[in-house]
Amino acid sequence: MSRLLDSIRIFQHLTLARVWNLCLLRFSFILAKFNRKKLQLGLPFSLSIEPTTACNLGCPECPSGLKQFTRATGKIDLTFHESILKQVKKHVFYINYYFQGEPFLHPQFLKLIQAAKKNNIYTATSTNAHFITKEKAEEIVLSGLDRLIISIDGLTQETYSNYRVDGNLEHVLSGSKYLVEAKKKHQSKTPYLIFQCLAVKQNEHELPKLADLANEIGIDEVRIKTVQLYDYKNGHPLMPQNESYSRYKRLTDGSYRLKYRMDNACWRMWSGSVITWNGLVVPCCFDKDATHQFGDLKQDTLATILKSPKATLFRKQVFNSRKDIAICTNCTEGAKVWV
Repeated sequence: MSRLLDSIRIFQHLTLARVWNLCLLRFSFILAKFNRKKLQLGLPFSLSIEPTTACNLGCPECPSGLKQFTRATGKIDLTFHESILKQVKKHVFYINYYFQGEPFLHPQFLKLIQAAKKNNIYTATSTNAHFITKEKAEEIVLSGLDRLIISIDGLTQETYSNYRVDGNLEHVLSGSKYLVEAKKKHQSKTPYLIFQCLAVKQNEHELPKLADLANEIGIDEVRIKTVQLYDYKNGHPLMPQNESYSRYKRLTDGSYRLKYRMDNACWRMWSGSVITWNGLVVPCCFDKDATHQFGDLKQDTLATILKSPKATLFRKQVFNSRKDIAICTNCTEGAKVWV
């Protein structure tokens, strides 16, 4: 029931203008499959906005945790954030306040949420939950945040810290309990709480028990996510043995490949955009180091940037030979099981 209510809550943020924009997007995406011009009508209905690149953990497959960015690092300015909302509020009804980094390391993170809610926008974020105290949990609930994904990659400290390097599982569990308590105290249905677990070799034996823990605490949903590995062709220490938990398949020669094949199309190129903390517009969340910059929101509007030659050329490349774009090679968007 809580999952259904969360879905209903998203659609409650629709207006006539946002519905019309969504129809234009979908129509032009379908048309693009048969039209070489790849014309994009409408503007994205969803955004991912990066609060900060800073992170307290050192996860082995994350450029933020490894401190390996080549792009500038920092945190988003509140005034600049307000300017983004002002120009997108007519067509955007969903914002995920997460890209790289730990959002709650931004000292004014909840002000971002409150600003979006004033513009009738559904808000979500993802956290490692190390900074959720009893007081912060109440602030989160009162902020109006609609959805909160909590990363929990193990049921014991040993398995958890195997991927969440420098992390403390007890902080995750206590933060989760504080959130449930705060929701009950304020009789709030939000935020919708999700336990998300990256399936790796070291924790795959614990995954069937994750739902029991979630039910015990009062978490609304559990998601098992396949881990993205940058160097997987010869195997990887994090790769699960159970292929149902993996996005890779072992071949007869002992090497590995993606177990999906990709269509030369991507709905994300129409439905959403990713904005870095300093205003760079990139195609999607797989472009972690912003190597495919379409433009800068401090210099141009989102509408201008998404209709620019750079953005248009990238969409054409996606539709012509998506497998040749490096950031697409690990993506499961629009993917089908390999046959």
